[in-house]
Amino acid sequence: MDGPPGNDFCSICHGNFHIPHQANCSHWYCGNCILQVWNHGSALQPCKCPLCRRQITLLVPSQASSQQVNDPEASEILKRIEGYNRFFGSHSTGLSQRVQDLPFLLRRLFRELMDPQRSLPFVIKARVYLALISTAIYVLSPVDIIPEALFGILGLLDDFIIALIFFLHVGTLYRAILVRRYGGSST
Repeated sequence: MDGPPGNDFCSICHGNFHIPHQANCSHWYCGNCILQVWNHGSALQPCKCPLCRRQITLLVPSQASSQQVNDPEASEILKRIEGYNRFFGSHSTGLSQRVQDLPFLLRRLFRELMDPQRSLPFVIKARVYLALISTAIYVLSPVDIIPEALFGILGLLDDFIIALIFFLHVGTLYRAILVRRYGGSST
């Protein structure tokens, strides 16, 4: 699904989506509506999601929105969204924000890896697969930092930490791709 659900509507204007964008919290909004929410707040801070109140640090347009570049109104909104992403998308966020963004990022990354119509750079795919294989080998191998045989269930802690590091690494990597793709160049 590269667009908002068919029976859903923008929770800001309560109308059908116009140039839909997905926030890093996975909620969908009209591009212009979410920009108006940001304009009513501080211009130096990312706006908060009207539904879950999380900071929106990345707005990803739907595939249909990205293809509307010939429409002057859509083009203007897409340029403003690029500016928003350029300004807030690459800012360092805390660990809790990164963990909260994982479902959004990993779901989009998995769809992109499985869809032959989409293309991630080979180097990125290689890094994701290498990290996945390394994590799987560590988790499945009997050699552990905290051995399960000695510490029981507590011994799974190192496996959990390695898996979390893998997910955070892959999420950060894919977020950088999305910021570059939808934040434009910073020149």
